Amino acid sequence: MAQVIDGEAIAADIRREVTAEVAALSSAHSIVPGLAVVTVGSWKDSRTYADMKCNACADVGIRSLLVDLPEDTSEAALVAEVHRLNADPAVHGIFVQLPLPKHINDQKILNEIRVEKDVEGFHPLNIGKLAMKGREPLFIPCIAKACVELLSRGGVSVRGKIAAVVGRSNIVGLPVSLLLLKADATVSIMHSRTPDPRSIVRQADIVIAAAGQPMMIKGDWIKPGAAVIDVGTDSVDDDPAEPVGDVDFAEVSKVAGFLTPVPGGAGPMMVAMLLKNTVDAAKPGTCKDDAK
Repeated sequence: MAQVIDGEAIAADIRREVTAEVAALSSAHSIVPGLAVVTVGSWKDSRTYADMKCNACADVGIRSLLVDLPEDTSEAALVAEVHRLNADPAVHGIFVQLPLPKHINDQKILNEIRVEKDVEGFHPLNIGKLAMKGREPLFIPCIAKACVELLSRGGVSVRGKIAAVVGRSNIVGLPVSLLLLKADATVSIMHSRTPDPRSIVRQADIVIAAAGQPMMIKGDWIKPGAAVIDVGTDSVDDDPAEPVGDVDFAEVSKVAGFLTPVPGGAGPMMVAMLLKNTVDAAKPGTCKDDAK
């Protein structure tokens, strides 16, 4: 049976580390890290996720600011709000909860966040540097960072390994594949046009499942002993209140060497990485000339 990589426990360790960093920053520089969480519209899950992030901030001593805007907020008004937060010295990080209403261009809004406050890591400068050899972004996207941290703290080495990323979204698949490549893995990316993805995934030492398809990855997809990180959080008709992952846990746990559960794997780690990025954004010297 696979060794379960406990994202809840690892995230708790990281939160303790962040709490110590916040205290040290306050003591040495009288700085309290601040995170602005922006929501637009009445989608229930957006507010739930936003409240979760604000509660996590409170737990570690980060000051949070919830900006809750109505559904009919115009794109121009949201840009103006982001600019206001950019100019606020008490706000070190800005997180815009996606998805936004259809009349607002997500990418335009993310591009308006100052790169040194882009704690999600999705600004083109941060993604561009993540893709370039010899360059380092100010911030790595939280979920990509979470995947690699789960591997590292779970005892799985990335260097020299063959990795398969199932999914190519801008939120997960693309950034995690770039981060694995930067860590000296050999990376393949599966998507809807990939012929016979199972045969490719089965060769991999590391599998990142981020396709958004419930229990897509079966036991016969996995190389014996491989490490599998399940980023999926999917609802199923049988019990929509109980999410499942992109991995068939029961099958894959009999083949893999390491495996994350859903829930309790990548989810809590993503929040922990957001907290870590926010503290790093508040540290003196984070704002570099070439990042402006």
